[in-house]
Amino acid sequence: MGLALIVHGGAGMIPPERYDAARAGCRAAAEAGWRALLAGGSALDATQAAIMALEDNPSFNAGTGAVLTSNGHAELDAGLMDGESLHVGAVAGVQRIKNPVALARAVLASPHVLLVGPGAELFATESGIALCDPETLVTPEQRARWQRGYRDGDDVNAGPAMGGLDVGGVGQAASVHSDGHKHGTVGAVAIDAQGRIAAGASTGGIAAKHPGRVGDTPLPGCGFIAENGLGGVSSTGHGEDFIRLTLARRALDYMAGGMSAQAAAEAAIRLLGERVGGHGGLITLDAQGRPGFARNTPAMAYAYMLEGAAEIVAGV
Repeated sequence: MGLALIVHGGAGMIPPERYDAARAGCRAAAEAGWRALLAGGSALDATQAAIMALEDNPSFNAGTGAVLTSNGHAELDAGLMDGESLHVGAVAGVQRIKNPVALARAVLASPHVLLVGPGAELFATESGIALCDPETLVTPEQRARWQRGYRDGDDVNAGPAMGGLDVGGVGQAASVHSDGHKHGTVGAVAIDAQGRIAAGASTGGIAAKHPGRVGDTPLPGCGFIAENGLGGVSSTGHGEDFIRLTLARRALDYMAGGMSAQAAAEAAIRLLGERVGGHGGLITLDAQGRPGFARNTPAMAYAYMLEGAAEIVAGV
């Protein structure tokens, strides 16, 4: 067993001209998480760092640049799980939090598991986490997409950099995903030097969702799960179907039953399609730090780094 980290930037439709940008964003997130591990940080530290990098990248549907609700607001969800203690922290429906996964980490350290909406934001101020102006989370692209109506093939305000994405400039960044109503949850799973496992996820949810709608992302066993000795999972897709199947838990159970991380990921996604006709993807790490990833959508951005490897592997 050694250090290991895997991240995803969401499953759905990613046009080929945006593959490089999707890979670059996930690679940067993996680098952030890997730096935390190399510095002696915990699996939770690494998972949070990787997810925060994706939340801060306006090309992904989490944090800044998330899709908007039917009434034009960004409502954000996130969750984290510590595989050693089995403590969970999650938030849902927050509008004034730049990095929802950081607030989820604070909830994890409290007696609570899941806080929602204004109550979660009140907890943030009590925990020393600054609130932001909700409009700073809304990019010009997402405002324009909402005004015209989210639809497949959206390509609004795409700049020339990186296949239509400028990951350094919020004003010019175009979404990695072009399928109007699918959601591109981001997530990560990590194993640290002590063999501890953590997993998490963060999202803006489904485009034009009903205000107050919550999907699988902040729900342990659905959008993410981690347990020392077994592994970790982070999911992305149509959340209602992942909730119906508690799909992350099923993938972890497959690994507990002897499947490899890759076989478990494939089996879970196969079940998603066969049992409820759902669409999405997930990433896995088993207890030995071996990665797996699967999807039944046209694409899923991912990246992973393993101890002893020469470089980060990134794909779509």
